Amino acid sequence: MPGREIVAEDIVGATRGAVLSRGLGRSYGDSSLPARATDKVVCTRLANRVLSFERETGVLRAEAGFDLVELNRLFMPMGWFSPVTPGTKHVTLGGMVASDVHGKNHHREGCFGAHVRAMRIRLADDEIVECSPTKDADLFWATVGGMGLLGHILEVEVGLHRIPSRWVWMESERVEDLDAFLDALGRAAPVWPMTMGWIDCLHRGRAMGRGILMAGRWASADEARSRPPRDPRKLVFPVELPDWALNPLTARAFNTAYYWRHVRRKVETLVAPDPFFYPLDAILEWNRAYGPRGFTQYQCVLPRAAGPEAVRDFMHLLTKLGAASPLCVIKDCGPEGRGLLSFPLEGTSIAVDMAVSADTQHIVDELNALVIAAGGRIYLTKDGFTRPEHFRAMEPRLPRFMAARDKWDPHRRLRSAQSVRILGDRA
Repeated sequence: MPGREIVAEDIVGATRGAVLSRGLGRSYGDSSLPARATDKVVCTRLANRVLSFERETGVLRAEAGFDLVELNRLFMPMGWFSPVTPGTKHVTLGGMVASDVHGKNHHREGCFGAHVRAMRIRLADDEIVECSPTKDADLFWATVGGMGLLGHILEVEVGLHRIPSRWVWMESERVEDLDAFLDALGRAAPVWPMTMGWIDCLHRGRAMGRGILMAGRWASADEARSRPPRDPRKLVFPVELPDWALNPLTARAFNTAYYWRHVRRKVETLVAPDPFFYPLDAILEWNRAYGPRGFTQYQCVLPRAAGPEAVRDFMHLLTKLGAASPLCVIKDCGPEGRGLLSFPLEGTSIAVDMAVSADTQHIVDELNALVIAAGGRIYLTKDGFTRPEHFRAMEPRLPRFMAARDKWDPHRRLRSAQSVRILGDRA
């Protein structure tokens, strides 16, 4: 691909006067929603061109709307992959920066922002600037994880990682309870570059937190199959289920079946990247399983210093509140990144889907109180219910972020429904 820069003034100009940019709209919360119906929000889906790529170094520069689907399709055959990928490939480069996404390799590679070299941004006053870790660094690190509140991301330059093949060598292990699971995560982290787990958060007693631990690495050329992985089949969840279909009885039945489906305690196998990195992408519109009420996801990170007791207390509270569901993911996180509102810190991340109900606000309040007491925080990309006083209590970096906003957008022209809810921006 040529190394020349392409200027797309028609697309760049569309951001003029807008209060927010929106990628594929896959955030579970209100971070990509306008504060009011009359606000101008720019969708970046058509701003999706590759501007340059260095074949020898893997440095990619692309417009903010370029997504992981296309990145994988174009660059995996050439031996390159994103340094960090979240649990879905339906995300744009701009969204990956704004959320400072993390993945199964956070304990090794940190968040996506750690690998971004430069960005082109339209500021609130419509000026266009280039920033990097060494040029206007305060703007750069406030934008990384800043939920689009510092400027409209127009272009992203990031270093891809060389991969030895297009296959993943995976080890999966059935683990009998939460304490054993946390121990297994701790043992896997120094050995495997990618780790995560599904846990059964519906069972109480000795079986609480049982689950399946998955660890992986890119397969060597000798281990990989000669043919590339097939494109995944596209399945669609066929109907919207009624609200009563997903209930404690059906959820427990699903969890039991999924747990014992892993017949052998430990299995090693060669898998394609899609089922390893993006298992939920295999079923389109899977949110229909939650019925017309919809769902939210609660994701927090509990610091290592709080110990396994904090994780155990969280799981007990989750089940006591009746907020547990069939989808609960646990990950090991490495050190905190430089993004001023980046989510992970060294510890254990827990993400659980919850059907929206009249109790949801109370459940989030109770979980947040526990997270604050443990010194943890929540993930803004998934959040739609956290109260402003709770966010302030869990985020000691907030004054630095607000100082950056004061400098780069003193009139708070850039805003979202989320920033109105948790930061007090005007509606």
